[in-house]
Order: sequence, then C-alpha cells, then structure tokens
Amino acid sequence: MYLAQSLVGLIERNADSLAKRWLEIVTTHQSTPTFHRWDQHALYTRVFKVYSNLGKWISEQTTKSDIEREYVALGRQRYAEGFALSEVLEALVISRRLLWLKVQESGFLNTALDLNLALELNNKVVLFFDRAIRFTAAGYEEALKSASAPRTLAAKAAIR
Repeated sequence: MYLAQSLVGLIERNADSLAKRWLEIVTTHQSTPTFHRWDQHALYTRVFKVYSNLGKWISEQTTKSDIEREYVALGRQRYAEGFALSEVLEALVISRRLLWLKVQESGFLNTALDLNLALELNNKVVLFFDRAIRFTAAGYEEALKSASAPRTLAAKAAIR
C-alpha cells in the first residue's frame, strides 16, 4: 500500500504542474472550445483542487454521495455557464489521462508488485472519475431539464 500512497503523493505534490498542463490542453483542444475563452484562473483552481486532494477523493472516507454532491453541482454550474456536456466530460477525461501519464513517467513502476499496486490505485482513480463523469452529466441534465420546463409549460399553455 506504500506505493499507492506514494503515487497519490506524487500526484498531489505535482498538482500545480498537472493543472497547468491540463489548462494548456483544454484551452487549445478542438473538442473543448468553450474552455478557450473561459476564465483560466477559475479553471486552474478547479482542476488543481482535484489533483491536490486526490487522496481524499479516492479514500474510503469519501462516499459516493460526496462525489455525487460535488459533481452534480459541477454539471449544473457548467450548464449554466454555457458549456456543452461533451466539453465538460472531455475535460474530465483529460484530467484523468494526465494523472496516469504522470504516474507512468515517474519511474515508480519497476516490479510486478509495483504494477499490481498501481493497478489497485488505478481502479480507485477510475472509479472516482467514472462517478465524477456520471454525476456531472446528471447535474447537467437536471439543469437542462429545469431550464426547458418553463418553455414546455408555456408551449402547452399556447396549445390550449
């Protein structure tokens, strides 16, 4: 388990460089155009918070409900800000990918035991990001549904 804690520590210690690299990508990538014109400090702060608290997010003390609360709110917020759902999900995938690229280039994974422990950590990280993606989409869809409800009611009233 020491290696898994070391890898989490690696990510948390490198949260700044990971967040900066993520910001470079999402503000230039063709599949995230809304991010190109968004407040970079706000974007950086958000992803830095995820990387610097990775241990908390994947710990057994963090519940599915904790992740749900955080990421449903993110989905609602991104909808209100005018982001496309595909862009928001792509940004989450990019953050997960950068995390694992950092682990791979770290040189920690030298033995079969190291790889096994890294896979255990990978399972926890993937579960966290899968939940983050699912709950972000749910929050986004809730916001979309709420926004379209008044229009639906007005359309029904006009038909009568």
